[in-house]
Amino acid sequence: MLKQNGYAQYQNAKIMTASPAELTLMLYEGAIKFGNIAILAMENKDPAKAHENVVKVEKIIQNFRETLDKKYPVWKDFENVYVYLLRRCHESNIAKDPVIMEEVVKHLRSMRDNWKEVMKKVASDKSNPQALAKIAGGQNNRVGYTVSKTAAMRRTGT
Repeated sequence: MLKQNGYAQYQNAKIMTASPAELTLMLYEGAIKFGNIAILAMENKDPAKAHENVVKVEKIIQNFRETLDKKYPVWKDFENVYVYLLRRCHESNIAKDPVIMEEVVKHLRSMRDNWKEVMKKVASDKSNPQALAKIAGGQNNRVGYTVSKTAAMRRTGT
């Protein structure tokens, strides 16, 4: 019990001190993890566990979608990708088809890897201290923010 409480405190501290960019990375990692769990559950003929984890992936993708910053023209491209991934999650969940879920996880991995590259490039650009602060910071996080609030911070860069 004590170990679990310590781990939960560590995870909470990690989230509350993370920069908006790090929070985005954590969400990608979570979606990939839950997608992999759903795939295993489908392969092991455990529909309840598969459903539970596909829904978690869908919630993360929906959060990404809802927090898109529409002041940048590329938002529509991301919107289309998120809509597609949500549709594929739904199809995978109905059919309990691990192949479809593997496709979703593959796309999420690619997006996560691209995000990591963006983080590296911004961190190495010493000529843009504002962007660097947003990537490496975390000072603007507040205790009590929900995932959707932190995602909104992440998307707006505050």
